[in-house]
Amino acid sequence: MGIIDDLKMQYKTGGITLQLIFWNIGIAIPLFLLQAFSNDGFLSLMSWIQLTSDPSEFIVKPWTLLTYSFLHVDVLHLLFNMIMLNFSGRLFLTFFTQKQFLGLYLLGAAFAGLVFLGTFFLFGYKAPIIGASGAIMAVLIGSATYAPLYQIRLLLIGTVKLWHIAIVFLILDLIQIPTNNMGGHIAHLGGAVFGFIYIKLLQNGTDLSLIVTRILDFFANLFKPKKGTPFKKVHRNVSQPKPKTAPASRIIVKDKTQQQIDEILDKISQSGYDSLTKEEKEFLFKAGK
Repeated sequence: MGIIDDLKMQYKTGGITLQLIFWNIGIAIPLFLLQAFSNDGFLSLMSWIQLTSDPSEFIVKPWTLLTYSFLHVDVLHLLFNMIMLNFSGRLFLTFFTQKQFLGLYLLGAAFAGLVFLGTFFLFGYKAPIIGASGAIMAVLIGSATYAPLYQIRLLLIGTVKLWHIAIVFLILDLIQIPTNNMGGHIAHLGGAVFGFIYIKLLQNGTDLSLIVTRILDFFANLFKPKKGTPFKKVHRNVSQPKPKTAPASRIIVKDKTQQQIDEILDKISQSGYDSLTKEEKEFLFKAGK
């Protein structure tokens, strides 16, 4: 089996976490190559798929609310995010389904992008943002919200609780907002907030991931080829004429006792009760019981 066939097999059998990692890497590599050989072409393409806080640009490019989350600055940015995606995805899938994971990932990316847009618009900043960190934070914080006491063994550190890891990442984002990559850290916090909200709503019976599931199912069914109704050949059997049978007799044959009673009653109607013999009177008396 060649490398391509092996990758195809892993993609099909690896689950949603591995598939998202494949998508992120598959998008990143061509962009890195384009940047290396044609920086102008790279910048031109990025202007159509990165999320920017300029409202006039976002209005005409609403798809960037999702596409930005599949883009990365460099190899180290991609590598760190994919490690965190694998870690968070495995945690989340311990408790929930793959459809819920995909729904939370995509909705978390969109919510993180909206938080970035709102914050930068409020302060009058105009800047682009790329990266899957907001979506990954939604998955990580969602897992920590559902199972905060879940124990994880970390290399060189030992066993820690899941909420400890979540708190560390939240604190790092908060203290780094004024220093560098302000938009990225705000998006991280936006994703974290959405992960918390998602789990709380899910615990109350509302699964927001169904929004994504229904949209994806709609488009999947829209482009799915319709199966034609198979031709059914109907064989018509010519029925053979049935032999005529004699009509059932409509004569009701009375039993012997009833026939004898009728004869006695006819005799009474013609000659009176006194015309009956002793045996006939006794028979009629017994029959009347």
